[in-house]
Amino acid sequence: MISKSDLKVKEVVANIRKIRECKSYTQDYLAAKLKISQNAYSKIELGYSSITLIRLISIAEILEVGLVDLINADEEKIIQLKLVKEA
Repeated sequence: MISKSDLKVKEVVANIRKIRECKSYTQDYLAAKLKISQNAYSKIELGYSSITLIRLISIAEILEVGLVDLINADEEKIIQLKLVKEA
């Protein structure tokens, strides 16, 4: 059975991916900014690697969103991010 914390982790990494895609950033770009390999970054988005708080804060800074947005982003917030980018 999947725990609530496992589900939340999946939600957070899905939010990271969606926001990254809304900003048209590649995994290579984020990996370079984080000073890790693209493969290591991919494992973060897939939920295979745990994210430290420092790494999560760094991802939020690179994506130019608040930390809360990564944790609690809903579809409406992600659509707003996409609209801002397109404007």
